[in-house]
Amino acid sequence: MAAIDSLDKKLLKLLQENSKQTTKELSLHLNLSVTAVYERIKKLEKAGIIKGYVAVIDKEKVDKAFLVFCQIKLVQHTKEYLTKFESEVMALSEVMECYHISGEYDYLLKILVKDMPSFREFMVTKLTTLQHIGSTQSSFSINEVKCETVLKV
Repeated sequence: MAAIDSLDKKLLKLLQENSKQTTKELSLHLNLSVTAVYERIKKLEKAGIIKGYVAVIDKEKVDKAFLVFCQIKLVQHTKEYLTKFESEVMALSEVMECYHISGEYDYLLKILVKDMPSFREFMVTKLTTLQHIGSTQSSFSINEVKCETVLKV
């Protein structure tokens, strides 16, 4: 991994807070030249520290506010079953995040849909049709207490 200094850390913080800032605006915050800021950003991108830029969308305003955490247990833990499940889950647009986890279940999915009927439809027509699933357990979010997009470095 490329070494990052305190200026890189400040730059990363500023970009995470608002990635639409111009290099000129960033240079004023960091007391660097526009060229120096541009070069630092390119260095961080090339090193893979900055993976991309996104817009954070209000889930309620796009009818995707029903958040479900679904735990999945596979019937077996073979490489073939794991690989197949992971490739199939990648194609499901409702699945925002998927983690291979330790413990009683094998995977934890973060799913966003419109409402309970939409989740039922997703379960019946998509998730439970995936191969090698032994069991599932779903938990529904009652209230979002904390959701951060800024990674402190």
